[in-house]
Amino acid sequence: MKIKTVKKILFVALLLILVVPQKAHAMHIMEGFLPLGWCLFWYAAFIPFFFYGLFSIRKAVAENPQNKVLLAFSGAFIFILSALKIPSVTGSTSHPTGVGIGTALFGPGVISVLGTICLLFQALLLAHGGITTLGANAFSMAVVGPFVGYGVYVLLKKANVSTSVCLFLCAFIADLATYFTTSVQLGLVFPDPSSGIFGAIMKFVGVFMMTQIPIAIAEGLLTVVAYNLISANFSFHERGVLNNGKK
Repeated sequence: MKIKTVKKILFVALLLILVVPQKAHAMHIMEGFLPLGWCLFWYAAFIPFFFYGLFSIRKAVAENPQNKVLLAFSGAFIFILSALKIPSVTGSTSHPTGVGIGTALFGPGVISVLGTICLLFQALLLAHGGITTLGANAFSMAVVGPFVGYGVYVLLKKANVSTSVCLFLCAFIADLATYFTTSVQLGLVFPDPSSGIFGAIMKFVGVFMMTQIPIAIAEGLLTVVAYNLISANFSFHERGVLNNGKK
C-alpha cells in the first residue's frame, strides 16, 4: 500500500478532530461514573475477548508480516474517529467508533485489542473516558460493536451484497450496537424511578440515537471511502486479510 494514501486519509480525519468543537471533559463513560462493582464486572466480561484479540493479531501477522501496516492503519482510524466528541447523555458522549474497517479486514477479534489501546490513550492523554471505566467502554466499543458489525458483514457477503453496502452497514450497525450497549450499561446503574432498568435503557437509547444515527451514517460512508482508497493500492488477497468474508 502506498504510504502517501494512508497519510492522506489520516490527515483528513485528523482535521475533523481539530475543526469540530470539543470539550476537555467529554467522555465515553467518564471516570468514576460507574460503581466499582460494575467496573470490575465489565473488566471481567471484556478481558477474555482481549486475549482472543491478541491471538488474532498474532495469527494475522504470522500469515503475512505486511499485515502490520493495515493493523496500524485500522488502529489509527479507530483512534482518530473515536476521539471526535459530541455531548450527549450526561456522563457520556456521542462519537464515531471507527471499528468498521478493521473489523471487515481482520475480523472482530483484533478490534478488542486495537480499540482498547485507543481507549486507554484517550483516557490518559485526552481525558476522554477513564481507567476505572475502561472495561465498560472497551466492552461496548471494542467487543460488542465489532462482533455485531462483523456478523452483519458476513451475512450480507454470503447474500452476495456489494462490498460497499456490506462495509457501510458493518460500520453503521457496529456504531449503533456500541451505543445500545452503553445504554444498557448506564441503565443498569441508573434505573428510572418509575419504569425501572428497562425504562432507563430505553431513555438512554432514545437520547443517544438523536445524535448517533447521523454520526453512524457519516461513519459508514467514511469507512467505504477509506476502504476504497486503500484497496486501490493494496492487494487484499496477497496480504492474507479478509476479503468477501473469507481468508
